[in-house]
Amino acid sequence: MSLDRDLVEALKRDWRTAELDDQDRAMLTYVEKLTKNPVSVWRDDMDALRAVGFDDTAILQITLIASFFNYINRMADALGVGRE
Repeated sequence: MSLDRDLVEALKRDWRTAELDDQDRAMLTYVEKLTKNPVSVWRDDMDALRAVGFDDTAILQITLIASFFNYINRMADALGVGRE
């Protein structure tokens, strides 16, 4: 969450071009990979997160939160939630 409306709009357009610090950029890179191709996540992805200061607990939290949202969104899509 952010009160910075410019940042919110930049993230909506494309997080890759938004002004983010190294931690946020690494986290979003990881989350995108986890979402789009989870079987491709490997040790080097964890190493990239550690390189910008995330510890194992933070990596677990990022993984759990992203996985939970992926699960909920897939369930909603499968059940037609929000469709007319």
